Amino acid sequence: QVQLVESGGGLVQAGGSLRLSCAASGRIFSIYDMGWFRQAPGKEREFVAGIRWSGSTTYYVDSVKGRFTISRDKSKKTVYLQMNSLKPEDTAVYYCAPIDFATMTPEVPSLGSWGQGTQVTVSS
Repeated sequence: QVQLVESGGGLVQAGGSLRLSCAASGRIFSIYDMGWFRQAPGKEREFVAGIRWSGSTTYYVDSVKGRFTISRDKSKKTVYLQMNSLKPEDTAVYYCAPIDFATMTPEVPSLGSWGQGTQVTVSS
């Protein structure tokens, strides 16, 4: 299994930007499709963005298309989420996880476990 540590969250004004990082341990991380998820207070965790193991294909939920960009650096075993034009409704704890790219569902706990997440707060 892969262990994941998210970082890069913070407090930002609406319209601002943040770059989240997800650092992984485990030598087979490079063959996992990976995704970012978020959970707002009182809501269920939802899928945000996914990337194939090769980095060649990405997918986004409609609400973040054109604003968020997912990428990965295999040499650093890290997945990133660049978030631009942030909105108050983007406020949530953000998590990364291995995913089934066909369904965009997390492969937890089969391939990895949830990290502690990183808090993103967007003020209006």
